[in-house]
Amino acid sequence: MASDISSRASEGTPAKVADSAAKFDRIRRAHQSEVAEDYVEMISDLIAETGEARTVDLAARFGVTSPTVNAIVRRLQREELVETRPYRSIFLTEAGMALAEASRARHRVVRDFLVTIGVPDSIAEEDAEGVEHHVSEETLAVFAKITRQGRI
Repeated sequence: MASDISSRASEGTPAKVADSAAKFDRIRRAHQSEVAEDYVEMISDLIAETGEARTVDLAARFGVTSPTVNAIVRRLQREELVETRPYRSIFLTEAGMALAEASRARHRVVRDFLVTIGVPDSIAEEDAEGVEHHVSEETLAVFAKITRQGRI
């Protein structure tokens, strides 16, 4: 009896395990890129608003310490998304600028979709901040289509 249960439980398991692993791999990659996307977008915003992006400003905007920002900026340097110079601001590389714009565009699509389905603007703006990093390209395309149509 026990062997019947275990053999039935294992039927189809490799496919289920692979599907589950793939799903969680995508989620892990989204989490890893989330910080980079948020930082390059904020650096871009700061440069547009004030002409420069400084560690102290990033720390204030994200509500973290300067050492936390420094660690993330070092990671972004290794990923060739930002450049820093001694006693100067933080600058985006071409790859960093492209990532910031792509992140901003994803945010707009998600926010606009949420507004289209009736979510108030302020809540849609806040919710889009988390969703934009985890939604697939396929889902984004559907969000954009629904938003263009103005209805579900």
